[in-house]
Amino acid sequence: MKRILLLVVSSWLLVAGLKAQTVSQKLQTSFTSFENDPQLSHAVASLYVIDAATGKVIFDKNSQIGLAPASTQKIITSVTAFELLGKDYKYKTVFTGNSDRLYVAGFGDPTLGSWRYKQTKDTFLFKTIIDGLKKGGVTKIRNLIVYDNFTDKILPGGWIYEDLANYYGAGAQNFNWHENQYDITFVPGKKVGDRARIDTTLTPRWREFINNVKTGATGSGDNAYIYFIPQEEVMSIEGTIPQGVDHFTISGADPSPYKNFSYAFKRFAASVNFLSGDKNSLMITPGYRFDSVVLKNAVYTYYSPSLDSIIYWFNKKSINLYGEALIKTFAYEKQGYPSTDSGAAIVKRFWKEKGMDENELNIFDGSGLSPLNRVTTHAQVEILKYARSKDWFPYFYDALPEYNSMKMKSGTIRDVKGFCGYQKAKDGKEYIFSFLVNNYNDSAGELVRKMYKVLDDLK
Repeated sequence: MKRILLLVVSSWLLVAGLKAQTVSQKLQTSFTSFENDPQLSHAVASLYVIDAATGKVIFDKNSQIGLAPASTQKIITSVTAFELLGKDYKYKTVFTGNSDRLYVAGFGDPTLGSWRYKQTKDTFLFKTIIDGLKKGGVTKIRNLIVYDNFTDKILPGGWIYEDLANYYGAGAQNFNWHENQYDITFVPGKKVGDRARIDTTLTPRWREFINNVKTGATGSGDNAYIYFIPQEEVMSIEGTIPQGVDHFTISGADPSPYKNFSYAFKRFAASVNFLSGDKNSLMITPGYRFDSVVLKNAVYTYYSPSLDSIIYWFNKKSINLYGEALIKTFAYEKQGYPSTDSGAAIVKRFWKEKGMDENELNIFDGSGLSPLNRVTTHAQVEILKYARSKDWFPYFYDALPEYNSMKMKSGTIRDVKGFCGYQKAKDGKEYIFSFLVNNYNDSAGELVRKMYKVLDDLK
């Protein structure tokens, strides 16, 4: 009987010991195994985890080493935007002038013409604008003139050439339209290696391309990339699109969004008898615009969706343009000048005032696309912890995507992968974490699977 009792007690103690293994111990074991994986033989990995309720450090490896964050940097821009601009902040687009010459001045709205919101879709938006202009006394227009003088470089420092002509490399301008992108639709060939033809009936005619795209295997996805040719209007398209479909569409970055807006608006205006001029003409104002004069003489002012809605799509779909617009907006609202460099300095200064070492945020853009960015996992976790204490936090939390059944933002650029966010475990404990890997080998998909295995210890 004593032997049976001893066996039961021993078994209970063994089980209790296994259950008593802390999250910190589990992470130590799994992270050590992760670091020793051959896929990380030349990589640097950083993981930082804290208890959300107490701030106690649960696990820390390389949390003070600055690494390229890729799109996990968007959480920094998002939280800063909620604090500096407020969740109800709205961009404006201002219309001034009269029926003969109607001027349009953009103030950085990245949602104008976006398909993600009902009120920003082109035809709905055009009707809203025309109704507003009529109330302001403009019953018809002859000439539409969009200000085309940009007060800062369009693209941030460090963006690589291969990204610039593709939709995710669209720069933020004073006037943005349709998220500064356009579509190119291909008809694949019947066999792998066949030339893929551009369907000119579905692709904008105002663009010229050198098309070197071939047909890839069925299910191979979008492997076609657009390249600017320096000093030329024409662009080159290389790579493959998959066979087995009637059409396949890729998207490019539009360097002249004001042109697309002007032509589209005037065509709509003509269809509703609001245009007395030529729907195909385009006029651009010369010289520098004075914002105080523009605002003072507004005939109609259009307002964007609120910031909480912008942050929602910014993180859910990882829209780089939104991040670049936001970081320029920080500078415009604080200094009257929409500059990426000034916006980045404002972000660093804001977090320095909150007690963070500003050198933990060595940032060059608002989206994380630049491979020059270096951010610590410690900084990201501290920012996520700060957000959790704010009344706007539910909007920020809702905007985070869900991967591996965890609320977290992902990030991906060449040889960089990251995840940061929040996790509530089965026992009710809540954790805040940031996990970055730079310079890994081989498949990104395999690396993600291994990162998920480590993060599963928080469940």
